[in-house]
Amino acid sequence: MTEHAHIAHDPDCLFCKIAAGHIPSRKVYEDEEVFAFHDIHPAAPVHFLIVPKKHIVSMAHTTPADEALLGKVMVLAPKLALEQGCQPYPEGGFRIVLNTGAQGGQEIHHLHVHVMGGPRPWKHG
Repeated sequence: MTEHAHIAHDPDCLFCKIAAGHIPSRKVYEDEEVFAFHDIHPAAPVHFLIVPKKHIVSMAHTTPADEALLGKVMVLAPKLALEQGCQPYPEGGFRIVLNTGAQGGQEIHHLHVHVMGGPRPWKHG
């Protein structure tokens, strides 16, 4: 595991700064454990990120202690997707993407879930 792989807050991390309110964002949702905000470069009509407030570098760095947090993110995603304008299942829907590592397309090294939806075609995917 890399240094700072699983800490409360990384002062150099972009998503830690956004979740702490030090960098402005278009907030979608916030509670004591997670922060959700609109993607600055949306790839779909609805595109937001859900990040844990606890700094976890990637999915490769999760532990059994993170199970409840990860479950919370997955249950929160459909609720927020509908609130942000995705149409209901089965005609509508959304995509959940979680990139891990360089070959997985991860650009910011703080675990984050992309939630994307809305009428197709989208720019990506």
